[in-house]
Amino acid sequence: MKELQDIVRAFEEARNEHKQTALATVVHVQGSSYRRPGARMLVTEDGKLTGAISGGCLEGDALRKARLVMMQQKAMLVTYDTTDEDDAKLGVGLGCNGIIHILIEPINVASAAHPIALLKAFLANRQTAVLVTLFSLENRTAYQPGTCMFIPEAGETMGICEDEALQETILADAQQVLETRTSIVKTYITAGAALTGFVELLKPAISLVIIGAGNDAIPLTAMSALLGWQTSVVDGRANYAMAERFPLAQRVLVSKPEQVLQQLEIDHQTVFVLMTHNYNYDLAMLRQLLPLPLPYIGSLGPKKKLERMLDELREEGFTITEEVLSHVYGPTGLEIGAETSEEIALSIVSEIKAVLSAKSGASLRDKLGTIHPRETAVIERVDVEKERGCFL
Repeated sequence: MKELQDIVRAFEEARNEHKQTALATVVHVQGSSYRRPGARMLVTEDGKLTGAISGGCLEGDALRKARLVMMQQKAMLVTYDTTDEDDAKLGVGLGCNGIIHILIEPINVASAAHPIALLKAFLANRQTAVLVTLFSLENRTAYQPGTCMFIPEAGETMGICEDEALQETILADAQQVLETRTSIVKTYITAGAALTGFVELLKPAISLVIIGAGNDAIPLTAMSALLGWQTSVVDGRANYAMAERFPLAQRVLVSKPEQVLQQLEIDHQTVFVLMTHNYNYDLAMLRQLLPLPLPYIGSLGPKKKLERMLDELREEGFTITEEVLSHVYGPTGLEIGAETSEEIALSIVSEIKAVLSAKSGASLRDKLGTIHPRETAVIERVDVEKERGCFL
């Protein structure tokens, strides 16, 4: 998310300076690679790079090709094959043992639905959406349509496909992606040609709500901002909850616990951390939060404090199931030996990221198998005309 925000910001700066730009996107990976499909990098005509498509080894070559793309105003699909042990002949030393397909497309500001405009539309609202990028994987010299459609979960679709039947098929696949919350790659056969589509799920930034405006909330807000998360700080004390103390937070609220939720936008990417150091305030907030389908509720402090709060709520008549408890983390954070407020903040954001990514938070050294699942070399092929017949 932070990468997309930085790319849009860099594009606006380049446009104001009347500089040409191109967008490089990792659209497909076979085997191992440093970045996964969906990684992006903006390139300006004077060589400024924003974002990343590798660990630093592809960027130089991509810059040269991006300048050619800007000059010709024609998208280009570039493939880096590092499965050969002698990858030095590529001019890069990836050491990833994979095949990386990168689409580089010029940004035509005259178009209302150019790739950055579609990314801006996504960032403008907190909702899940699908971004469609079409490319000719089977013929790299063929026409490369590029990033062409943005389909939000609610709202109007931006961009169109020139082929009406193809568009209908893609829209159906986009709905599948929204339902399964999983991106897909398909090859669409239409009019005798084959176009591969990266139908990509985009999720809104994590929204971190910090309940407590003490000094230990300051580094947590800073780390959240560094990650591109949207951060709100809430406290009942006006002399603590001040915008001057939390310049990196999107919102700083002075509020009673019972009035907090009505001032916030809550969704499946919203997480809470209770850290007021005020037992009664944290208890009142927990009372508001437990009925909500939140992925993460963190409670700073000893486990006994959390257990006491839960016991009090049970005495009030709350039914606290195992499912509810599975989303409550107290003490909040991963066990990394944190002592200072900065270290505690690192522990907390690490646990939140692990939970939302459905990862264990364990050392990668001890992980069995690869870090990321390997992309299969076989991409599903769909005959668009036959598929269209199913909708009629």
